[in-house]
Amino acid sequence: MRTAFAYTSARILMFGVSVIVLYMAGARGILLLGLGLLISALASYILLNKQRQIIADRLNRRLSRVGAKATEFRERLEEGAGAEDVADDAEDVADNAADADNAADDTADEEEPVR
Repeated sequence: MRTAFAYTSARILMFGVSVIVLYMAGARGILLLGLGLLISALASYILLNKQRQIIADRLNRRLSRVGAKATEFRERLEEGAGAEDVADDAEDVADNAADADNAADDTADEEEPVR
């Protein structure tokens, strides 16, 4: 967090310095802001490369941890869904067997003659 704050502060400082130098050179208006952005971006790309790499490495580590947690969570969900499917299948088999028994009893009742 401190590195990101230092990097952002350095970028703002470079922009400010470039705007001041360009203003003293005679640039005004939109030209001043456009050139200030361009010069500060190029300067920060060259001068702040190390800090940018540190921030990128930390961000990649954080994202890989989050990705690992997401993968673990997805696997646990799939295991739970698989266990639920097995239980539902067993329940369906039991229900089908009960329905078959009831159908056989109904058929037997229909075949008996009424006296």
